[in-house]
Amino acid sequence: MQDIKKEVGSRIRRLRQKKRMSQEELADLCGIHRGHMGQIERGEKNLTLTTLQKLGKGLSISISALLKDIA
Repeated sequence: MQDIKKEVGSRIRRLRQKKRMSQEELADLCGIHRGHMGQIERGEKNLTLTTLQKLGKGLSISISALLKDIA
């Protein structure tokens, strides 16, 4: 089983790329530092609910949809 942080990070990356956004664009939209965004996508950081909410809003997806079928 893959680490949940890596699974969530990979999903965020795929959704971001599907919307043709750079990491920097999504980070700016969400109010997150670009370096932190890279760490999230690589599965190096634990996400808070607040950060998940910001990312969901930036990607136009609910937190439940973002986490669906993970782990």
